[in-house]
Amino acid sequence: MPDITEFQKILGVSFKRPALLEQALVHSSYINENPAYTLGHNERLEFLGDAVLNFIVAERLYREFPDLSEGRMTRLRAVLVRGDTLAKIARNIRLGDFLLMGKGEESSGGRNKTPNLAGALEAVIAAVYLDLGARATAKMVHKLLVADWQKLTSLEAEIDYKSKLQEFTQSKYQSTPVYRLMSETGPDHNKVFRIEVIVNNKALAAAEGKSKKMAETEAARLALQELS
Repeated sequence: MPDITEFQKILGVSFKRPALLEQALVHSSYINENPAYTLGHNERLEFLGDAVLNFIVAERLYREFPDLSEGRMTRLRAVLVRGDTLAKIARNIRLGDFLLMGKGEESSGGRNKTPNLAGALEAVIAAVYLDLGARATAKMVHKLLVADWQKLTSLEAEIDYKSKLQEFTQSKYQSTPVYRLMSETGPDHNKVFRIEVIVNNKALAAAEGKSKKMAETEAARLALQELS
């Protein structure tokens, strides 16, 4: 068994029910080779942890960036919770060293595989949530994401394309950009919008997005490139 006492120190948490953390560290391949293992694998915890992580990141984005569009918040969240980001964090905290997995999976480099590490980290997040509650989980997640959060949100603070475009056009042309819906395609649950931005009666750029706001933001970015 891995030393979960050491891993708790790395995480900065102390479990009331250590069995939850133990289960979070069990890859399904271990159960395949050891069917009598009573705790089971971590896939259900991974499912819950994914939802908890997305909520924690979404709430913080909502609170810290009151003027950020839905589209931009969605993009930022996707970068922060994607598998590559989670696997990098997992490597930083040596999560792979504490995983239980089958011999076949381990021999194929399973302790360093991005899906295994990302999934296990989500499972750990779920275990903390179930054992210690939402506040402790958010504190741990914020700590784990601190470097990626600072890097990404500092860039976001500098880049608000629609505002920058409006400031530019008001200064140079004494007019504001106009955004025109060119097309709307796809089923209701998966729409794609194409937006054109017009500056000083001239169409400068067009872009597509899953929402009108996302398409407008991208069109504004392209228009700024054109104007510069």
